Amino acid sequence: MTSPNPPAAEAAKRPLSQRIDLERIGLALAAPVLAVLLSVIIAGTLLAVSGRDPFDAFTIMWNYGTASDGQVAVLNKATVYYLAAAAAAFGFRMNLFNIGIEGQYKLAMMFAAFVGTQIDLPAFLQIPLLLIVAMFVGGLWASIAGVLKVYRGVSEVISTIMLNAIATAVIGVLLVPGILAPKTSGTTNSIQTAKISESSHFFSFETQGGTLWGFIVIAVLVGVVFQFTLNRTRFGFDLRATGRSESAAKASGVNVKRMVITSIVVSGALAGLVGLPELMQNTPYFGQNVQTGLGFVGISVALLGRNTPIGIAFSALLFAFLDASGAQLPTRGDYPSEIIPVIQGTIVICVVVAYELVRRFGLKRQQQKVGAELAAQAAAAAQKEVAA
Repeated sequence: MTSPNPPAAEAAKRPLSQRIDLERIGLALAAPVLAVLLSVIIAGTLLAVSGRDPFDAFTIMWNYGTASDGQVAVLNKATVYYLAAAAAAFGFRMNLFNIGIEGQYKLAMMFAAFVGTQIDLPAFLQIPLLLIVAMFVGGLWASIAGVLKVYRGVSEVISTIMLNAIATAVIGVLLVPGILAPKTSGTTNSIQTAKISESSHFFSFETQGGTLWGFIVIAVLVGVVFQFTLNRTRFGFDLRATGRSESAAKASGVNVKRMVITSIVVSGALAGLVGLPELMQNTPYFGQNVQTGLGFVGISVALLGRNTPIGIAFSALLFAFLDASGAQLPTRGDYPSEIIPVIQGTIVICVVVAYELVRRFGLKRQQQKVGAELAAQAAAAAQKEVAA
């Protein structure tokens, strides 16, 4: 009786060095590495043209980023970027473009801050409560785009962009004295919620370089659950199958409409976590000066990380390093701070081009391998015929 799965059994018996496809790994790494190198070259050229020494600028960034205080700053920023990228990547794996992360995390942060000011439970109850509130608000706001897409055929790109603008307006309506802000909140230019309770503060790690946010643990858990869900659950299989071909998924029994709504709700729920590190570990209130642009940074980080948890981790560290170390350029030398957005922007552009070049090269290599295998089989068959 033959083995039920002989190819898999034979593959398991082969040495590890033969089971690892080094060429495939190299192609996967080639695109992001090429994109980063091209962006650094472009940024260095711009600095040189403007009469500044690019090597000195990069040295300043490297020295700060590798120092203990710089490493803490990078890890804190990377925590936020990772959460934003995970939210974007979850939608991307479903072939959904959730551009509304910006509005989702701001609304979630505002309501979590309000709950944190009104309720003061023990920390082991208060912190999960704020996490649940933020994820619920983010998922609920994102579900609007999912419902519009499923039942009205509205592109999630258009609806989430518009929902960003609506979220800003909603915040402006609710964040006023007497509603979500205290009645005596100061001038109209600095309206903010009251400070959250002490039990709402997340734990942190005191290191030689400063305070490391404990929310990095949540980011790690998000990455582990993300990876497990995509690759080890039926839901993850249905999500990836639907993202590749809705018609094929529907033919195999997948409820595509439910998958679309569920996926964008999960993406919004993850987006709801983006503002909590700042709220629960740095600035204990929500105000009009909340950091903006995190949603769009998350999209860039997800693209560079190829929407995989491990890739996103390295990409988040890179973007965090650029932001943290780039902030030192104006203070430690005559360098414009705008050079960092130039590097980040060119990374996003270059990574799209690099992925396409690598994809074409990989396809060509596959065609060559198939051709070589067919030629070898034909030669072997001809030798057998001659021998017979």
